[in-house]
Amino acid sequence: MSLRQVVRSSKFRHVFGQPAKADQCYEDVRVSQTTWDSGFCAVNPKFVALICEASGGGAFLVLPLCKTGRVDKNVPLVCGHTAPVLDIAWCPHNDNVIASGSEDCTVMVWEIPDGGLTLPLREPVVTLEGHTKRVGIVAWHPTAQNVLLSAGCDNVILVWDVGTGVAVLTLGPDVHPDTIYSVDWRRDGALICTSCRDKRVRVIEPRKGTIVAEKDRPHEGTRPVHAVFVSEGKILTTGFSRMSERQVALWDTKHLEEPLSLQELDTSSGVLLPFFDPDTNIVYLCGKGDSSIRYFEITSEAPFLHYLSMFSSKESQRGMGYMPKRGLEVNKCEIARFYKLHERRCEPIAMTVPRKETMSRLEEEMRKLQATVQDLQKRLDRLEETVQAK
Repeated sequence: MSLRQVVRSSKFRHVFGQPAKADQCYEDVRVSQTTWDSGFCAVNPKFVALICEASGGGAFLVLPLCKTGRVDKNVPLVCGHTAPVLDIAWCPHNDNVIASGSEDCTVMVWEIPDGGLTLPLREPVVTLEGHTKRVGIVAWHPTAQNVLLSAGCDNVILVWDVGTGVAVLTLGPDVHPDTIYSVDWRRDGALICTSCRDKRVRVIEPRKGTIVAEKDRPHEGTRPVHAVFVSEGKILTTGFSRMSERQVALWDTKHLEEPLSLQELDTSSGVLLPFFDPDTNIVYLCGKGDSSIRYFEITSEAPFLHYLSMFSSKESQRGMGYMPKRGLEVNKCEIARFYKLHERRCEPIAMTVPRKETMSRLEEEMRKLQATVQDLQKRLDRLEETVQAK
């Protein structure tokens, strides 16, 4: 008779986070104080960009990855917006191109020279004007070049041809009657997933402007919901329960009546930002104002969503950037890297899977410790017997 397996077998059960040393961080940066639920940070294999405080308009800072340490207070900024910047995103097809959305109702696309900026950058490559209220979300198409999506507080989603500066698709207020909280492209770019203040999550085919699937109240609470595509036609949502407990849920887009998995996490008030890694099927949850990163593994069998572990630190995070796979150090077993924004600092955090030989060594040390504990327990038992005999 075989013993029932207590611990689920997983390649990623021992993933751990390793913060960078002080000399590998970006010090003395003035992170934006704007209250908006975006990551405020975007990274790629060449640059790290973060939204910062600026007088007289909106600006963000772009630094080459290698330029760590203390940042000069006179470092040149990208400062073409006339109001605070709310979201930034690097182009997946060109590591020198970045888009920004702002409270001035515009989207701007910028080209950063190799080596970083030597002078303030005020003239964008193209300015995209079409929103009537502030633009809080920008997202590049994952497979098509020069295609950019923007979502504004006018409840409109625009898909732009950046080459011509023209909006080629418009999803108006008839699709989203209230503020849009999040937008995510599917990996092939055929569908988008949105969450809205009207407490609905929608899967939309943007070419036709039709709603493929829709879920009312995926979470009972009134706080913002964020949704992202994950593997095998599923979406993952983060939100709040009626008792203001933070939740994470997994849904099958073909059967949205009940969640495949729903887990309650804690009672913190920060909105959870999900980051999904399709190569490992791990989703990372980073809460604004939290000091931790939780990660879960998604599988094709029940219960579908498995809690792995949590990285914790002492300081809370103002925002978070997520490095694409192209920028990771795979020879160090790195499977993900985050750029955590503190009030005056940006700190890289590497997520690493231990090598097999490392695990074998740890297991051997654990067995030795267990043997030592058993030996000490036997000695303690003998000592107690001696005391009782006297």
